[in-house]
Amino acid sequence: MITLRVSGRLFGLPDASPFVTKAEMLLKLAGLPYATEIGDLRAAPRGKLPWLEDDGVVVPDSTLIRFHIERKYAFDFDKGLLAPERGVAWAVEKLLEDHFYWAMLDARWMNDENFAKGPAQFFSGVPEPARASVMEKARALVATNLKGHGMGRYSQNEIAALAKRALGSVTAILGDRPYLMGERPCGADASVFAFVTGALCPLFTTPLVDLAASRQNLVDYRDRLMGQYFPEMLAT
Repeated sequence: MITLRVSGRLFGLPDASPFVTKAEMLLKLAGLPYATEIGDLRAAPRGKLPWLEDDGVVVPDSTLIRFHIERKYAFDFDKGLLAPERGVAWAVEKLLEDHFYWAMLDARWMNDENFAKGPAQFFSGVPEPARASVMEKARALVATNLKGHGMGRYSQNEIAALAKRALGSVTAILGDRPYLMGERPCGADASVFAFVTGALCPLFTTPLVDLAASRQNLVDYRDRLMGQYFPEMLAT
């Protein structure tokens, strides 16, 4: 039995973490039966979500989960794609995960209003006397990580410009196709769906929402895949 450890349905999204949404999408694309359970970060193999438990094997990290599925279940997420197309798909996946993600993180965690509406919910289980201190330390750690990555060294206008270029690239590659690379989903669609859906989340006040919403093919893509893979979200 496969169990995916998740953070949960929050902010009107399939999961608060785009990496968890990606991992769940991978399981859906591979047609594998699975269950989800809320994960405790203190027990996470690498201190992050998601992680997967598959017949006693623990797999951390959404990309390593993809590799595990490909290896154990002999599933090719990019079946039918030529080598250059596989390269483009992988490049888009990492553009979103290793670059655009940090712009989303900055918008959600470093903006006081967005933090109060969003990530502050992660700390609801912390006893009240200690909650403010724990949240402050968590935000300080995120700020340090943002600076270490490099995104935290840009101004807000510069971050918006970088995010615009990233979303513009995804928009151009997607075009009017139903999935990123054509008529059938590939592995990168798990990431594209997760990050496009996160960028469109109306809970947060950020240029990223406006940027994503201004690209109709991204909105249509989100709606189409949400209805196909997470129809329960449309009823909530």
